[in-house]
Amino acid sequence: MVRMLAVAALAGTAVFAGPAASADGETPLFTIKDSRITESSGLAVSPTHKNVYYTHNDSGAEPTFFAVGSNGRTRAKFTLQGAVARDWEAMAASKDPATGAGVLWFGDIGDNFDGAWPDISVYRVAEPTAMQDAALPAVRYRFRYEDGGHNAESIMVHPRTGRLYVVSKQFAGAVYAAPKRLRTDRVNVLRKVGSAPMMATDAAYAPDGSSFVIRTYFSATVYRTPGKQLARVSMPPLEQAESITYTADGKALLTGTEGAASPVYRVPLPAEVLRETAPRPAPTPTPTKKTGPALVAETRAAGDGDAGVPTLAVAAWLAAAAAATGVITLIARRTR
Repeated sequence: MVRMLAVAALAGTAVFAGPAASADGETPLFTIKDSRITESSGLAVSPTHKNVYYTHNDSGAEPTFFAVGSNGRTRAKFTLQGAVARDWEAMAASKDPATGAGVLWFGDIGDNFDGAWPDISVYRVAEPTAMQDAALPAVRYRFRYEDGGHNAESIMVHPRTGRLYVVSKQFAGAVYAAPKRLRTDRVNVLRKVGSAPMMATDAAYAPDGSSFVIRTYFSATVYRTPGKQLARVSMPPLEQAESITYTADGKALLTGTEGAASPVYRVPLPAEVLRETAPRPAPTPTPTKKTGPALVAETRAAGDGDAGVPTLAVAAWLAAAAAATGVITLIARRTR
């Protein structure tokens, strides 16, 4: 794990475009009170339980995670069966696009030597239905990057497609997309789809999939899509900023830090981000003027109602047109 002080001296070399928005005061939304949570490295809002937040410890811990209430107190501790916590650095929460059930993802993706491990792992587990301690079955997916090993502390899942992304933690970081269909019988390849800010520590998709955010030690950047930046968001001062996610309504960000009794802050999204990501009204079809056969076909489809031309009138018009055409043809022949 690279500490904040190790990169603070290089902060001046990072270049970020776009406006910045201030944090929502200095009062935490809540403070984690469980003495077992000393290195909160991942953060996610439950997709199915109201006022439930998930977190997990950093490397060197068991393959466990915690459900925390809005008062900061732990509601349950869960263990992933058969999983290994080599260097857990991130988590994400989503809903299964097919069933709507909650899904949790845990990234064993830390690699401080940028290639020390032949592959990395992400675990997928069904979200618990009850807030009580339990052991949960998990599915393990193994990954490798298409361009060699990288250190990473960020994963995110698109809420509409269910596609997984990993963001590398480097001075020239990148966003990598997993295959649309993940395989458990072989190593999946992560392919680069965009750049990322320097030393990314976490990332998350908005609940509606309209944007995503990438956190660094110093700020957060919101993107419409990889490479298309919307705004940079200032963050509250934290000892070691490690986590970020969206609120359930998608109007603000939640960010946390490592350490005992670590706070979680709520930071409203800038107005320009909310405006840019707001649902667009469906365009109103422009009526087109129809003539000839198209008009006749539409009139026939309309029947004898008040809004259309009566069928008998259409038939009379067609008969008159045919008769006129015959007369014109006869006259043309006689005048040759």
